[in-house]
Formats: sequence, C-alpha cells, structure tokens
Amino acid sequence: MMREKFIQELNNLNNELIGMGSMCEEAINKAVKLINGETFDEKLYDEVENLEEDTDKKEKEIESKCLKLIFSQQPVASDLRLISAILKMISDLERIADQAQDIAELTKEMSPNIMRRHISLSAMGELAASMVKDSVESFVRKDPELAKEVMKRDKDVNMHFTTVKNEVAKLISGDDNEGETLVDILMIAKYLERIGDHSTNIAEWVDFAVNG
Repeated sequence: MMREKFIQELNNLNNELIGMGSMCEEAINKAVKLINGETFDEKLYDEVENLEEDTDKKEKEIESKCLKLIFSQQPVASDLRLISAILKMISDLERIADQAQDIAELTKEMSPNIMRRHISLSAMGELAASMVKDSVESFVRKDPELAKEVMKRDKDVNMHFTTVKNEVAKLISGDDNEGETLVDILMIAKYLERIGDHSTNIAEWVDFAVNG
C-alpha cells in the first residue's frame, strides 16, 4: 500500500514537471514572437512576465514535494535517480523562464524594425525554443535518444551566437549610431544561448534518469 501511494506521488511529480515545462515552452515562444514582432506587443510582454512568475512558484512547489518524498519514503535507486533529476531540471526550467522574461524586457525598449534590419535573431530564437520543447518532450517520453538530439543542437545555437556577436562588432566598429540597441541585441542572443545551455542540461538529466 505504501509503495502504491509512493508511485502515485511520483507520477504526480512527473506531471507537475511536465506542466512547468509547458509554461517554459510558452514563455520562450512568446519571447521569440516579441523579437520578431512588427511592433512591441505589451499584452505579449505581460504574458511572458506572468509565466515567469508562475514558473518561480511551480519550482518551489515541486522542490518541496521532491524533498518530502525523499525524507518521508524510502525510494529505491531508480526512484531516487528520477527525483534527483527532477530537482535539477526544475532549476534549469526556472532559469529558462527567467531568461525569456529578460529577453521580453529588452524588447520593450527597442524598435522591432531595428532588430530585424540589423540582425535576424529568428533562427536562433526558434532553435532555442525547439530545444526547450524537445528536452521536455524527451522527459515526457523518457526518450534518451531525443535527449541526445537536443544536446547536439547546442552547437548550432553557439554558432548562431558567434554570428550575431561578429555582426554586432562589425556594426559598432563602423560607427553605427545605434550602439546601445546593438548591445541589447547581443544580450538577447546571449540569453538565447543560455536557454540552449539549460535545455541541454535538462536533456542530460533525462538521460541520467533513464539510463543512470
């Protein structure tokens, strides 16, 4: 009976992490829309901000439940591995939501036309968003092969970041009169690169949870 209750609580924990992952997916997708938008969308910005706050709360709730399970039950090795992985993954998910909100904040003071005219961040943003989606999906399916595919994409995100960085450096050195905006663009690219890193971390923890 105790074991059945524990398995139920573990399944609930599993579902809560999936829900948190969905919030992060939504936050980064909305942040990418802000990058690509024709004009600044205040409603979209508020939605990203609300998702970031909800993700913070969800992280604390899941962390509390994980610790309760560890201390109140006697999880076997595979269960403990899963709970440990969840604790690590929620930290990365919370950071992804933070960085999506940081991106939204930067777009608030920028002209979307300037962003698109100088540098296209669309490909980088869409790639980072796909990594978030598939890292969460690999956890849902307990699919280490999909997790490994996510890890491989991190190199592509890094390549995009290098391209953006070089373009910004070239424009600034050419006495571009939009230097402050270019620095903000570089910051957006850096946040996207970090989102790729956190997605890779999640994928690695999925592999650990499944394979040990």
